[in-house]
Amino acid sequence: MAPKLFYTPTSCGAASFIVAHALGLGIPCETVDLKTHKTDRGADYTAINPKGYVPAIELDDGSLLTENVALLPFLARQKPEAGLAPHDDLGWARLMEWLGYITTELHKSFGPIFHDKDSEASAEARANIEKRLGFVDHALDGKNFLLGARFSIADAYLFVMLTWCPKADIDLTKFPTLNAYRDKLANRPSVKAAMQAEGLI
Repeated sequence: MAPKLFYTPTSCGAASFIVAHALGLGIPCETVDLKTHKTDRGADYTAINPKGYVPAIELDDGSLLTENVALLPFLARQKPEAGLAPHDDLGWARLMEWLGYITTELHKSFGPIFHDKDSEASAEARANIEKRLGFVDHALDGKNFLLGARFSIADAYLFVMLTWCPKADIDLTKFPTLNAYRDKLANRPSVKAAMQAEGLI
């Protein structure tokens, strides 16, 4: 059985799709409708992944790997020569630091907004996201990417979070460095190719 990636375009799972595409891994992909929990071939996704959300990779032995903080490093290690994850101990720790921050401080904070955009909880979540984006904006000052000179899996994950900002009524022009970074990543050939493959552009 060949590995298969389950994801939904525009969801956080798009980060794994971008990375797999950038690495040229050729992993078969199956999209998931998160409202019906049906895959594009009509399968019950909850029978495949009881968690019910994306992304997930079905491995060669039929077991399942879930969560972006696990999938993204796993994908990067399939082609280490591409350099999407550092090999040294400190570099790897810095990567984990960013993945942890993105998933817990940014990703999860969008939940209330997507549940009810106009609620009091959403307004509070929006303020928290903007505060965290301010931190990332400052951290990117003078750097091309989160880890410095090279694009990494953390950048792919952050890019997807930034694409959510317009839907959440968050104005990225408040963060000039981050806004320019988002535009730069959107024009990166591998990211653009992945977005075209998803039908997003």
